[in-house]
Amino acid sequence: MTIAEYCVLGAVLVFLLTIAPFKPLAGRAFDNQNPRNPEFYKPPLRARALGAHLNGIETFPFFAFAVLLAEFRHVPQPTLDMLALGFIALRLCFVAVYLLGWGWTRTAIWNLGFAVNLAIFLMPVWT
Repeated sequence: MTIAEYCVLGAVLVFLLTIAPFKPLAGRAFDNQNPRNPEFYKPPLRARALGAHLNGIETFPFFAFAVLLAEFRHVPQPTLDMLALGFIALRLCFVAVYLLGWGWTRTAIWNLGFAVNLAIFLMPVWT
């Protein structure tokens, strides 16, 4: 498997691990019988974690498809790997600033991540 393919798995892990720690840390406040209870996500930090988690789910399909398309088109693998790693790094930064509540920075990082993803998608055109 390539680094870019492992990054697809990494993107899944980033969005899963964005929300996962908040559930056991909440103790009895988290009801596993009702895991989507909106009341659990009312505190601001949990609400931001849920937002970052959902955004990760939203961005995943385009990233996965872009990586697969680039590989099917036999683009230069080192460039693809570098861009895929860059996307994962930006997603990690995105989650961090989302949790901190830095709205403008979050938007800027999201836009950078989208630009990297777009570069991956368009690699067959420019390489």
